[in-house]
Amino acid sequence: MSSTSDSSAATAEDPRLTRLITRKLMPLLMVAYVISFIDRTNIGLAKTHLEADMGISAAAFGLGAGLFFLAYSLCEVPSNLLMHRFGARFWITRIMVTWGLLSAGMAFVQGETSFYVMRVLLGIAEAGFFPGVMLYLTYWFTRRQRAAAMGTFLAAVPIANIIGAPLSGAILGLDGVAGLQGWQWMFLLEGMPAVVLAVVVWKLLPDGPRDAPWLSEEQAGRLEAHLEAEQEAGAAESGTHSFAGVFRDKFLLMTIAIYFCHQIAVYSLTYFLPTIIESWGEMDSFTVGLITALPWVASAAGALLLPRHATNAARSRTILVGGLAAMTAGLLIAAVAPAVVAILGFCLTAACFFVVQPIMFAVPSTRLSGATLAGGIALMNTIGILGGFVGPYVMGLLEEATGSAVSGLWFVAALVAVGALLGLRFPTRDPEFHDSVAEVGRPAAEAG
Repeated sequence: MSSTSDSSAATAEDPRLTRLITRKLMPLLMVAYVISFIDRTNIGLAKTHLEADMGISAAAFGLGAGLFFLAYSLCEVPSNLLMHRFGARFWITRIMVTWGLLSAGMAFVQGETSFYVMRVLLGIAEAGFFPGVMLYLTYWFTRRQRAAAMGTFLAAVPIANIIGAPLSGAILGLDGVAGLQGWQWMFLLEGMPAVVLAVVVWKLLPDGPRDAPWLSEEQAGRLEAHLEAEQEAGAAESGTHSFAGVFRDKFLLMTIAIYFCHQIAVYSLTYFLPTIIESWGEMDSFTVGLITALPWVASAAGALLLPRHATNAARSRTILVGGLAAMTAGLLIAAVAPAVVAILGFCLTAACFFVVQPIMFAVPSTRLSGATLAGGIALMNTIGILGGFVGPYVMGLLEEATGSAVSGLWFVAALVAVGALLGLRFPTRDPEFHDSVAEVGRPAAEAG
């Protein structure tokens, strides 16, 4: 790249501006995702209680856990397109209010049928939050910054599990208070914070750089121009200019397939790790919650430390393939080893969860733009997150068929290994981008 381009790129990616954007946006987005993830996954700790109180079998639990993702995935694309039309502030606020109320409503399920219905409704309500934030980050961060920004946001997931597992375990101890079961208190107390935080989102979250009171008009204009040119150059390079074209983009489809395998691992562990830990011996709910949190500590460390190094194609492929291979190894260790070694295997797997995911979600924004980008990100999450349905459902079936809580780990490990093999086909060279991407970031004095 020419010296002119180097100078402009540095201007468009001013570290001080990036730090300001991160400081203003990321805490609010991360807190929202922490609440979101707790609300969608806290049924993992309620599993045995629902079996005892409501007669919900392991297979029915796995189906109900997965139905959330089936409903969620079907509504992803329309939700992201609506966010692109109405703006992030309004749409994310709407999502948070409805998911918070429905998550709290899980306290009133009466059996398998109502369990299924509430999980479906919760999936519909929350659909679009994660891909919406992935799209939202493309409004603020350049392609070289995006993996690091997404990795920071995704650190909310392990934080949610670190906080959520012990918290849920403690709330389960309220069994019998005011005539409610512990699991009912858990859903009520963990669902309503989303509604409260939605008010904060409505007041503080800007739709884009030009709506941010903490950016100057020049900063906002320069950033938006750079990002727009960057997306247009990526779309020109890939040749994908419409939503229908996404289905013909082999690189995007391969990325989606890898994400599908990845999500099977993430949600299989999310929902069944507490059950696996309980199978190791007698312990109370709080202890199970504390042990469950350990792999998520490793996951948070991985999310915060490694994605920032994925600044070019070669590094991204190395981190992606290496992370998926490490996940496979950790699952195999956990499937065969005694408890102490097994938890180390789970830690190895979880440490790579959100190292590889930002790399996959950085792909659409390098090949798509505008409404096509909004739909493409949502489509990727739609198909990929079906793994959140397949994983828990198969884990439940295999546990019921074999009587072993870890039997499903072999299935999960095999699919993650397939993802690692597909990752070997990721490019090692960055595409050539038009000079206009760099030129739009230059101040008038330099450009003149």
